[in-house]
Amino acid sequence: MSEPTSRAASASPTPFDPHYDAHEAHDDDARHDVAFDVASSMPADRSSGGTVSDLDPDLDSDPDVFPADALSGDASEDDLPPDRFLDRERSWLAFNERVLELAEDEELPLLERANFLAIFAGNLDEFFMVRVAGLKRRIATGVATRSASGLQPREALEHIWTRSRELMARHADCYQRVISPALAEEGLHLIRWDGLTEKEQARLFTLFRQRIYPVLTPLAVDPAHPFPYISGLSLNLAAVVRNPVSGQQHFARVKVPPLLSRFLEASPQRYVPVEDVIAAHLEELFPGMEVLAHHMFRVTRNEDLEVEEDDVENLLQALEKELLRRRFGPPVRLEVEESIDPYVLDLLVRELNVSEAEVYPLPGPLDLTGLSGIVHAMDRPDLKYPKFVAGTQRDLAQVESAKPPDIFAALRERDVLLHHPYDSFSTSVQAFLEQAAADPDVLAIKQTLYRTSGDSPIVDALIDAAESGKQVLVLVEIKARFDEQANIKWARKLEESGCHVVHGLVGLKTHGKFSLVVRQEGDTLRRYAHVGTGNYHPKTARLYEDLGLLTADQQVGADLSDLFNRLSGYSRRESYRRLLVAPTSLRDGLVSRIHREIRRHRAGEPAYVRFKLNSIVDEAVVDALYRASRAGVPVDLWVRGICALRPGVPGLSETVRVRSVLGRFLEHSRIFAFGNGGDPEVWLGSADMMHRNLDRRIEALVRVPDPAHRATLTRLLETGMADDTASWHLGPDGEWTRYAHDADGQPLRNIQESLIEGRRRRRGPAPG
Repeated sequence: MSEPTSRAASASPTPFDPHYDAHEAHDDDARHDVAFDVASSMPADRSSGGTVSDLDPDLDSDPDVFPADALSGDASEDDLPPDRFLDRERSWLAFNERVLELAEDEELPLLERANFLAIFAGNLDEFFMVRVAGLKRRIATGVATRSASGLQPREALEHIWTRSRELMARHADCYQRVISPALAEEGLHLIRWDGLTEKEQARLFTLFRQRIYPVLTPLAVDPAHPFPYISGLSLNLAAVVRNPVSGQQHFARVKVPPLLSRFLEASPQRYVPVEDVIAAHLEELFPGMEVLAHHMFRVTRNEDLEVEEDDVENLLQALEKELLRRRFGPPVRLEVEESIDPYVLDLLVRELNVSEAEVYPLPGPLDLTGLSGIVHAMDRPDLKYPKFVAGTQRDLAQVESAKPPDIFAALRERDVLLHHPYDSFSTSVQAFLEQAAADPDVLAIKQTLYRTSGDSPIVDALIDAAESGKQVLVLVEIKARFDEQANIKWARKLEESGCHVVHGLVGLKTHGKFSLVVRQEGDTLRRYAHVGTGNYHPKTARLYEDLGLLTADQQVGADLSDLFNRLSGYSRRESYRRLLVAPTSLRDGLVSRIHREIRRHRAGEPAYVRFKLNSIVDEAVVDALYRASRAGVPVDLWVRGICALRPGVPGLSETVRVRSVLGRFLEHSRIFAFGNGGDPEVWLGSADMMHRNLDRRIEALVRVPDPAHRATLTRLLETGMADDTASWHLGPDGEWTRYAHDADGQPLRNIQESLIEGRRRRRGPAPG
């Protein structure tokens, strides 16, 4: 084992002290985005009820699969230690710290490090808007139950305040002392107003008068003008001005218009924050007054939506109204420049009604999410990752032909396993739907859309299909967090084109990624399907690591027909042939398979559990893994973000290893693999092991039948968990340790770069 290159700071070894979705993500999604479950923590017993055979008919005839409580001699839940769960908020902060470590990594390209600073800032914004806001709401409403980790909401909140303050200070320091000076050495200058030349200042003054001044609205604060509403995440100048006649001082707020570029180009490769340009010309906004001081500040508000679906007839209209209310959520964080005048700070704290713990003094500039704009606009390939263009998946590629692949013909021959971004999304999933839309033999297309791009070719294909007379059903999840407005727009556009648009089941988000095409072939109908781990989003498909299965398997097609009927009609089907579906069968299906591995292991047969996912929090799944480890079953968890399981605890989780990989691409795929006595069983799909996925979302996992595909996924899991692969390792105390070099100081294998190189070798040398 190599020596650690860095260690995540920890206030105490237990329970856990401490990103990228975000790209929620990050989440789930679309901006290295992070999606969060704001409900109160659930009890440890998370069973969905019913027998395993009721939920998954495939298990009926298998004598080695049985309900979770049928293991004689297994430790009961009462035998598991009460402190076995790591705190999810602390775990998330540790995840974002790993993103920050990438920004601090001197071996990464410089502009990519700047981009990781932007990702860190965006991740933290969403964390405060959702998770911190949720904790405050629970405290305010008196729902102060302890989480599974044993923390009260107030305790969790106090830790967040302390730890986030440390991380934000470290983030600012990285920008000020490392990234900005390093960029300057490369001829890319991020400077403040005083660092500009007179010529640059004159040029920006012209820009200010022509393009900025007309959209600025200074708002005074006095007995006739109440303190203005400060919108969430907006940049604001607090200006102090004096009347030269009366000598009286006044406070005014100037909002930086959000449509302006975060950094303005003063001259080639020299950028200044937009607020500096505004601040330098405040006299233009307050003629006849003396501008005494100005200070930047930024407010983060509760922006999580609450729509009681049972009480509304039209979810679309209700959500549109809620989006308007979102802007007025209570503040959860106040960022200010550390040089702010105490009088101005006191005024802001009082008027915004924030506590001292929620104030974050930082060196300027605030809001470094805007660095991503500079990174993407900068034509400096020497300071970025080497360019990679995905090729067509080899099972779809036409040899010696420039024609696009015939997706349907390929799928009649074999299933196709896709691995994005290493396999092109546009020549696989996108081509599948575009061909379906154009094919006169296709009768129907059914599709889920959770997030997609503003100029989506997927949406265009569905519209073309509907306008050509095909039956098109589109399930648009309009409650996809922070993409609600865009999804409302596309829902209305699809409806106007003749698509049947539905919004899923009351009380459940539809997060599953699947599509179904019904095609007339002679006297029969054949169904073609795609089940994936990522959104139908062509742009993020180039940045997110995801998996997908294209298949003409009729059992999968029949399952998806049943599932779509459930989503659009009144079907109560809960069992499927090749799918595990939440909230009915997914948790119990996985837990039963974990327990099957215990029996296999006790019988001396090959057994293991290997998961790759974004987060694992669900107590029932974690407890099943603890029991598997106690029985001696090897358990490998490849987790990008939150992990509530403590690995390596004697007598509890000695056989469990937890790794995390962050890098060029957002690791987003979910794989669930079981040794199964030497006949590995592998599933892929959209679900993480979190309460929201398993109880409040429609999710789907599909079983991968092809032995070659299972072997490919097994090798991927083994490589990700290997000691010679660069990754972070989770310890039993909740501390993550980065391993990037071997004992001789040589870099460990970068799994993403290895996969890129493998695809390049497969395609051969580029034409000269």
